[in-house]
Amino acid sequence: QWVYNILEKKAEADRIVHENPDPSNGFVLVPDLKWNQNQLDDLYLIALVHRREIRSLRDLRAEHLPLLRNVLQEGKEAIVKRFGVPGSQLRIYLHYQPSYYHLHVHFTALGYDAPGSSVERAHLLADVIDNLAMDSMYYQKRALTFPLRADEPLFKKFQEAGKV
Repeated sequence: QWVYNILEKKAEADRIVHENPDPSNGFVLVPDLKWNQNQLDDLYLIALVHRREIRSLRDLRAEHLPLLRNVLQEGKEAIVKRFGVPGSQLRIYLHYQPSYYHLHVHFTALGYDAPGSSVERAHLLADVIDNLAMDSMYYQKRALTFPLRADEPLFKKFQEAGKV
């Protein structure tokens, strides 16, 4: 609901850094709640797409390339304009598994070791775009490795299924 409240401007409207209102290829860029916005060393923003049917990396297909390219390009432009941080100094990625199932993209300062920015969870947006351009069904076919904590319900499901 938090995501929908932001998209509908019922919450955090004053925190929006950039919005592309297009219902198919648009998104809202907001500072992550973990970032206090006092320094750029730990810059952290989230792009929330307007499309509600795209839940995670697994749902992405080549038809979503215009959306993903908009997020990448406009997100970088908005960050350099507002904060003076160029795209070359950003890590732009999606999590798999995500912490919530509404497609969102993380923008962090390259030098900031943000939680979940390691290779096991983070998939660089530029790589996702390239993979989908090569094969529209890439993320439906590809095995994706991801870490789980022992106390996570999904880990218990894997244990019950004899997969761990």
